[in-house]
Amino acid sequence: MITMYDCIVVGGGHAGIEACHIAAKMGKKTLLVTANYKNVGDMPCNPSIGGTAKGIIVREVDALGGLMGHIADISQIQIKMLNNSKGPAVRSLRCQADKMIYPRNMQETLKTIKNLEIKEAMIEDLIVENNEVLGVITKDNEKIYSKTVILTTGTYLKGNILIGSENTPSGPHGEERSNYLSDRLKEYGLKIIRLKTGTPQRIKKDSIDFSVLKKEEGDKCFWTFSFDYEPNYKIEDQVPCYLVYTNELTHQIIKDNLKKSAMYGGYATGVGPRYCPSIEDKIVRFSDKERHQLFLEPESLYYDEYYLQGFSTSMPRDVQEKMVHSLKGLENAVITKYAYAIEYDAIDPLQIKPSLENKILKNLFTAGQINGTSGYEEAAGQGIVAGINAVLKIDNKEPFILKRSDAYIGVLIDDLVTKGTIEPYRMLTSRAEFRLLLRGDNADLRLREYGYKIGTINENQYKKLQMKKEKIARLIENLKDNHISKNNETKKIFNENNINIPTSNISYYELLKRPEVNIKFIEKLIPIEYNEEVKEQVEIMVKYEGYIKKAYKEVEKLIKLEEKEIPEDIDYKKIKNLASEARQKLEKIRPKTIAQATRISGVNPVDISVLSVYLKKEYNHE
Repeated sequence: MITMYDCIVVGGGHAGIEACHIAAKMGKKTLLVTANYKNVGDMPCNPSIGGTAKGIIVREVDALGGLMGHIADISQIQIKMLNNSKGPAVRSLRCQADKMIYPRNMQETLKTIKNLEIKEAMIEDLIVENNEVLGVITKDNEKIYSKTVILTTGTYLKGNILIGSENTPSGPHGEERSNYLSDRLKEYGLKIIRLKTGTPQRIKKDSIDFSVLKKEEGDKCFWTFSFDYEPNYKIEDQVPCYLVYTNELTHQIIKDNLKKSAMYGGYATGVGPRYCPSIEDKIVRFSDKERHQLFLEPESLYYDEYYLQGFSTSMPRDVQEKMVHSLKGLENAVITKYAYAIEYDAIDPLQIKPSLENKILKNLFTAGQINGTSGYEEAAGQGIVAGINAVLKIDNKEPFILKRSDAYIGVLIDDLVTKGTIEPYRMLTSRAEFRLLLRGDNADLRLREYGYKIGTINENQYKKLQMKKEKIARLIENLKDNHISKNNETKKIFNENNINIPTSNISYYELLKRPEVNIKFIEKLIPIEYNEEVKEQVEIMVKYEGYIKKAYKEVEKLIKLEEKEIPEDIDYKKIKNLASEARQKLEKIRPKTIAQATRISGVNPVDISVLSVYLKKEYNHE
């Protein structure tokens, strides 16, 4: 008897975890296939979750019912809000996650998930009939059938470890790689691209002179990625990081040995990440900089290794020794693990739909590094969307598509499927045109309604969301309804805080709009009986009211264009006056809406006008 699954997820990295968890959570019989279960939730590169823009994605995953945020919260050994002194649009939470505790917590959690089975195997082919995926085939030629398949293979597709001129066929940590799956995908009509990423050295703790380095502590207030759990850690127990800088000697060593690196010596074929370059790439590209900032980050409470953040390289081991020893505080450092680059196969993301289903092979979804991205968080964001859409496909429901105005995850996926990538894609706040709306603090307000409708958020979580919305509305109303009382006590509070008392009789709502006034000052004037989350939302909504309204007007314009769908069967060859480049790009990407078409490189406003006129004439588009 053949066992039929609803969903098979291949790969137990951060994308695969979210995909299999959410599919099982939505009631589907799900199988997670991974080569080694001990590597599920592994953090082969940096020991952190979150960071600039990335921390917002983690909160979005949590808001949709995912795992990463909560597991990061219970696995962190330091946490802080980046850019906390800047505007709310660029603030992002980041934690140092224990590299032993995080995967252990993730593995234990997955074992408790109803509807989820886990199997150790290497997948090397798909079961395909008439361009429709019916399951997977293991290295041992076992066929496993499923209604949908989600590939989240990370860097394992023909992975090669590069250290100088050495080229070792391998996945991360020397694990077995997948030798044939990408070849099979190519045979099925998918375009395969070659990408590269890397990781720096690990340094033995006892060999570091911390006394000459600047200590970087965690925040002195409580934070969580998850909206569902209270903080459960001691602020004073957080483990510090340390700031390190390259110097003239470091740069000279790298310049003298440039041709020995895999990248500059011609040993690498994959394209590396522009926004997370190797140290030798930084020295070449930013030759005018006298120094580059690095961080020593603790990997785990259970072993004495520090991660040298920002010092990724593919130099030979002897050169790496000289490079590390040139750094202040690391003159006698013992390298426990040398840096390396890893190149791997991925698919051209222009071949996937906004739902993350493949355009060529039906029922095949992909998420994570196989789609050309870099980072645990980007992978998790894609994983949860792929899992949700696999379930919706099985149930014959419309796909779940996050717009650019909905979430950073929406920006990420839209960039991939509309613009494509030739290098590992990393999320940046600058990529999001509506970043003032897409903040980490309001991810639940933006996305939990969606989660509730599709069944990834339960009734209690939804009620909590509604209560939060009501409290925000009530506090705003209270601030509008109450006006400042100019008595002696009030004047004293203003004077003690060096704030000019208003000359007119204004409301507390208007007072809060003043740049020098915050919600904590308002609390000195009137009692506010709401938690920090509610007060934070109100302060941002009041202070940035004008900017937020302006952003929503731009969103309305975008939504109107998003509503103008382009028929799937449209023949762009029949549209006269389209520029040849625009016709080629439209034919290749086949955008779903006019809005998506406007974002395609090489499609100009005049081409959009021609397309709109054609749709109005041939399809009665308004």
